[in-house]
Amino acid sequence: MSDALRVERLYGAAVTPHLPAVAALRIAVFRDWPYLYDGSADYEAHYLATYARSPRSLFVLAFDGGQVIGASTAIPLADETDAFREPFLARGIDPARVFYFGESVLLPAYRGRGLGHAFFDAREARARELGFATAAFCAVERSADDARRPPGHRDNDAFWIKRGYARQDDLFCRLDWQETGAAQAQTHELRFWLRELEPR
Repeated sequence: MSDALRVERLYGAAVTPHLPAVAALRIAVFRDWPYLYDGSADYEAHYLATYARSPRSLFVLAFDGGQVIGASTAIPLADETDAFREPFLARGIDPARVFYFGESVLLPAYRGRGLGHAFFDAREARARELGFATAAFCAVERSADDARRPPGHRDNDAFWIKRGYARQDDLFCRLDWQETGAAQAQTHELRFWLRELEPR
């Protein structure tokens, strides 16, 4: 990671002053493949409020000077919304055991500098600190032959597998969002990835 960049960890409501910057970053990054998310400030404020309300949540923010150029979030799954908890309950997994990683977003110019690993390291450390046995996240899946897939695009599967996460074949959530160029919101299926956390 460049010496010019810094990473800060914030918990619960301490992130409040940075929420508009995190919302704008999410809208910008998720507009690209594979999410193609046509985001709104109102939706982002509602979504991020769930994390800010949880005193055990984590925001890992990357700064270049005073600008937020990357953000990664995590929260006890029990503090998440029903859309994320219910797939675990249906599979017989107690949400109280799971620390959920919301997302990592990073401006393209700052990729390849180790921030992706820093985001995972910080979230896994927080999960262990709080005594969680399992880390989880979910990601949207797109067809390999989707005409909108950028040439040469590489999915993150290899990175996640190297970090010890296992792709789940029977654990999905469904979320609605409006894609760029679409007239209305659509339902999207996101697959969960899990890792059992060994104590350190």
